[in-house]
Amino acid sequence: MSDITFIATAEGWLYLAGVLDLLGRKLVGWAMDSRMKTELVCAALKQAIGRTGASKGLIVHSDRGVQCASKGYQKLLEKNGFICSMSRKGNCYDNSPMESLWGKLKMEWLNDYTFLG
Repeated sequence: MSDITFIATAEGWLYLAGVLDLLGRKLVGWAMDSRMKTELVCAALKQAIGRTGASKGLIVHSDRGVQCASKGYQKLLEKNGFICSMSRKGNCYDNSPMESLWGKLKMEWLNDYTFLG
């Protein structure tokens, strides 16, 4: 499962893309950038592949964001033989495990921190 969130810093938004292994409930890939582009989600997925050795037939779920729907991301899925799964239009519940992780990150782990430049 993959998604992007943002974290406020003194320099502006920091975008964080993550790939969550639903079986082990572990974040297996991530990438950060000051811009929310296709390369961000591709970098997170590549890290997840490298860390887990994911193989052909893996289902990779995401929302319908433009980064995950992009040609570059879709080519990366196809190159690795992964099956693309996307949330239904207007249905936020499909991606709830990822949203839960982001909620914990922001409210429980980073809530008391200020990130300065």
